[in-house]
Order: sequence, then C-alpha cells, then structure tokens
Amino acid sequence: MKHPLALARLLQLASPLLPVGAFAYSQGLEAAVEDGRVRDAGSARTWILDCLELGLARFEAPILLRLVAAWRAADVAAARRWNARFLASRESAELYAETVQMGFSLRRLLLELDAAGAAALTGIEPLSYPAAFAFAAARWDITAHDALTAYLWSWSENQVSAALKAVPLGQAAGQRILVAAQEAVARAVARAESVADDELANLLPALAIASAVHETQYSRLFRS
Repeated sequence: MKHPLALARLLQLASPLLPVGAFAYSQGLEAAVEDGRVRDAGSARTWILDCLELGLARFEAPILLRLVAAWRAADVAAARRWNARFLASRESAELYAETVQMGFSLRRLLLELDAAGAAALTGIEPLSYPAAFAFAAARWDITAHDALTAYLWSWSENQVSAALKAVPLGQAAGQRILVAAQEAVARAVARAESVADDELANLLPALAIASAVHETQYSRLFRS
C-alpha cells in the first residue's frame, strides 16, 4: 500500500520551491532564443515538447525509472552505474554542471531533512540530479510512475518559465504550452516505461549545440 503522505511528498519534490536551483538554468533555450530558432509561443512550444519527447523520454526518463528501482532494492552498485551512465551522456559542460549542482543541492536538503538512509548518497560523487530525485522517491514511497510524471512535469515548468523570461512570452501563452505539455508528459512516461536497456538513446544535437553556445553567450539571464 502506498504511504498516505506519498502525494504530499511528491508535490514537495516537484515544487518550484524545492531549493535545488532549477530556475537558474535554461538548458540551451536561451541560446536558441538568441539565434532566432525560438522566437514566439509556437516555436517555444515546439522546442520544449521536442526536447521532452525526443530526448528525455528516450534516455533521462528511463534512467530515472532504473534509479528508483535500484534505490528501492538498496542496490547501491546499480545506482552508481546508472548515475555514471547519465553523467556520461551530458553533452556540454553546462548540462553536466547543472545536473551535478542540482544533485548536490538535493542531497544536502535530504540530509538536512534527515531522510531515511540519505547518508548512502554521500558515497556517490559526483551525484546527478536524477539519482538524488530517484532516491527521494524511493525513500518516500512514491511510485516510479508518479515520480517520473512529477520529474518531467517539473522540467516542463522550468522550461516554460525560462521561455517566459527569455523570449519573452505572456503568462497565457505559457499556460497554453503547459496544457500541451500535459499530454506530452503522459506520452513520455509511457514511452520511458517501455524502453529496454539496449534501446536507450540520447541524441538531441540542436540542444547540445545550443547549450555549448550558451556557455560563452555574451548577454544571458540564465546560469552556465
């Protein structure tokens, strides 16, 4: 039976108030705005949903599911392996630094909250954000399906928030993108749940290039 506090804990993990610094990053979106690929609500929606369905759903999301399973089974070796594989997939220094910084921040928070078994996270260095998020989900009795849904939704919200500032977009336009993201997240979760180990794929060259370009972008709102 799922823990009665699982829903509240899930909402806490997905909340913009979670102090991990996700708001500081655009994951290449700001560079795409600078070069004109993202210039309005329509192109912002295309960029965000393509990254979600063609990228996260095929690699990051399936790895999150494997990390939840590893932590739930107390299989630290498997957690280390999937953490390392995810880190190796980060195509730019910016994307690597982002996940390591957010993983560090979530680990520190879980230790401060005295989350059961959180000391196990100190043995993994560097720690990716998916590995830390998966640990919290497993320890807080959140199902892997729900954890992944929240993870992808939180990512989508952060991307829309970045688009609101960088394009810029109005609030209504942002909410329309989030309405479209609802179905996209559901499709991404379903796809991630069906991906076998030998089907994992991470190939979004436009995102990788945009992120690398953003590292030296002269004027920017978001962290590199």
